[in-house]
Amino acid sequence: MNEVTQENVVVSKSPELSSEDSRSFDYQDFFENGAVALHLVSADGVILHANQAELDLLGFSAEKYVGRHIAEFYPDRDVIDDILSRLTRGEKITRYPARLKACNGSIKHVEITSSGHFRDGKLINTRCFTVDVSDLERTRMELRQQGSTYHQILDGLPVAIYTTDQHGTITYYNRAAADLAGTEPKVGKDKWCVTFKLFTPDGKELPHDQCPMAIALKENRPVRNQEAIARRPDGSFFPFLPYPTPLRDEHGNLIGAVNMLLDLTDRQRAEEARQHLSAIVESSFDAIVSKDLDTIIKSWNHGAERLFGYSADEAIGRSVTMLIPDDHQDEEPRILERIRRGERVETYETVRQRKDGSLVPVSLTISPVRSATGQIVGASKIARDITSARESEQRIRMLMREVNHRVKNQYSVILSMIRETNKRSETPDQFERQVRERIMALSRSHDLLVSADWKGATINDLLVAQAKPFPRGRLSPCPAHPWSSVPMRCSISGSPSTNSRPTRPSTACCQAMTARSRLHGTPLVPVLQGCFTLTGPKQMVRESRRSDMAGLEPWC
Repeated sequence: MNEVTQENVVVSKSPELSSEDSRSFDYQDFFENGAVALHLVSADGVILHANQAELDLLGFSAEKYVGRHIAEFYPDRDVIDDILSRLTRGEKITRYPARLKACNGSIKHVEITSSGHFRDGKLINTRCFTVDVSDLERTRMELRQQGSTYHQILDGLPVAIYTTDQHGTITYYNRAAADLAGTEPKVGKDKWCVTFKLFTPDGKELPHDQCPMAIALKENRPVRNQEAIARRPDGSFFPFLPYPTPLRDEHGNLIGAVNMLLDLTDRQRAEEARQHLSAIVESSFDAIVSKDLDTIIKSWNHGAERLFGYSADEAIGRSVTMLIPDDHQDEEPRILERIRRGERVETYETVRQRKDGSLVPVSLTISPVRSATGQIVGASKIARDITSARESEQRIRMLMREVNHRVKNQYSVILSMIRETNKRSETPDQFERQVRERIMALSRSHDLLVSADWKGATINDLLVAQAKPFPRGRLSPCPAHPWSSVPMRCSISGSPSTNSRPTRPSTACCQAMTARSRLHGTPLVPVLQGCFTLTGPKQMVRESRRSDMAGLEPWC
């Protein structure tokens, strides 16, 4: 033991100790009663000596500790093997983290500082200082657990978050950040931002060292309200709003920054959809109005301005009852009651009042308006002016009555044709042929009026249409009047301007029936003023002196 002590004495160079004091310094007492745990280990790894601090650290007595192999007290065999190997090679060990097994089975976290004592190049023993860092390690573990919890919280957030050191190098990112960026950032290598490429909102490329995170670190201040656009490696783009914030230590020194990236894609789509719907509402010819549950108008489109005469400034903020006539005021309470129940008021027709006091028939459709939480906060009304629709309905009803009247007249004409044709037909075949010809001629006169949109027809066109179905000769112009084109047995006299002038539909029908009665062999009893004048067995058409119409008389 004396040899070990003498071999490991520490020479003091303190000027306060004289040579005599140095020789009388009790190194044995210093070794044994020092506050730092010390032990000596032979070249074979056997413990040669340990001071009281070492024994107290592990809870062993000298008899149970000294003489045993040092590896028995290391639960991690690879750690002690590495320590002994390095000491054997002459290396010095400084604050080597290790774990020691105490007498009661507990584990002590320590830091080992050790060096070897060599004589003639041969390792004699090693001296080791052991510092208990269990409390420090426990604190570190708690911090790691807190950091782990912190990372778990951040990893569970649906928003992209990452951190950097004071130089902008990425130190952490959560799953949402990688998903948003479309790539896995390299921790400890990538700088400033987790995104692949950056652009300003107007499309200009933004270098990473000029991004909001870089500004926050360089100027040591938070950066807000600076939107940007990022491109993923796959070529897709997404708008986002960053929130870079510097991190400082207890002394206020910058140690890094944290950044949250808020994806604006959904918000941008919602804004585009809102603008799209707003454009549809504003461009709609129908009046579209929204109101709250107190009947106060909240929105008013151009269609409402056209229909009711109020501008948006005049209408918004006022009660919608200003549009309801006095005798219809009971409608609004019933509508609001159904809206509060979440019901949709299907289309119904009613009357509303314009700004000038005039009434307008409208078709209303009313639906509930809900907030983001689903609560009913008002109603939307779509009002359509049905004035034209009602006028069209009246015209249709009048037309139906007219059609009914005309059809009955045609039935009378056809019955007369059949009756007169039967009197003059000698055989059933002749009867069938003549009836068919006359009905076709009747159809052609109506086709002529329809093709002219019921605006009228000329005398010449009427005669040609009536005569065409009958095989009594080919169509040729009259020798005296080449502008006329009728069957060879007929001709038209008079000026072209007179005979080609369109007549009213009712007059044209009378002319057509008169022509049918003579050309088809069916007399028409009345000869109206302004219609044909009929004379002789062979006819021609001449200008009537009593009107602008023409009459029939022999020409050969």
